[in-house]
Amino acid sequence: MKLYYSPGACSLGIHVLLEEIGAPYEAVLVNLREGAQFKPAFTGVNPKSKVPTLEREDGSILTEYPAIAFWLASRFPTAALLPSGMDAQARALECTDYCVATLHMQGFSRMFRPSNFAPSEGDAEAVKTRGAEIFSKGLAMFDKALDGKEWLVGGYSFADSALFYVSFWWNGRMGHELPANVAAHYARMKARPAVQRALAAEGLA
Repeated sequence: MKLYYSPGACSLGIHVLLEEIGAPYEAVLVNLREGAQFKPAFTGVNPKSKVPTLEREDGSILTEYPAIAFWLASRFPTAALLPSGMDAQARALECTDYCVATLHMQGFSRMFRPSNFAPSEGDAEAVKTRGAEIFSKGLAMFDKALDGKEWLVGGYSFADSALFYVSFWWNGRMGHELPANVAAHYARMKARPAVQRALAAEGLA
């Protein structure tokens, strides 16, 4: 397998899952800051120009975080990343999609790319504030969901990797405090050897 990633991007969560699985893979850096995602070398692999992108053993390409995470968990059952039963699997996808589609795309994107949402430069601060509100609301919901629990859906699953990467952004990159239960989840994640290996590999340790 081959993971196309950018250090500290959402692909970090998929990097964690690959380390949890332990199957051979190659990590290929895509420098988003230099616009490598828009150059032919990468658009020939993924015309969406985004990470994570996973090249599977048969050479086929899989994109979008929830799809990649679910496929990896299903493809490598011995890693125990897939919750047992349809309802639990749906809940794990629910959590994963909320991290990606809401906290990341609606919240974080507003804070770091306000020009994509603001009709004028004068609206940028209002857009950033709205992004922080969306992100904070999402973290509060996860904090409630984690009350009395170590992991999001029963035991440790692929969903926890998604909460980890948005927690990393909020705390590790932006220096904001996490709600108590989410902070405890983040600490448990950082204590996992697979997470430590992924962070080290991306120069984030």
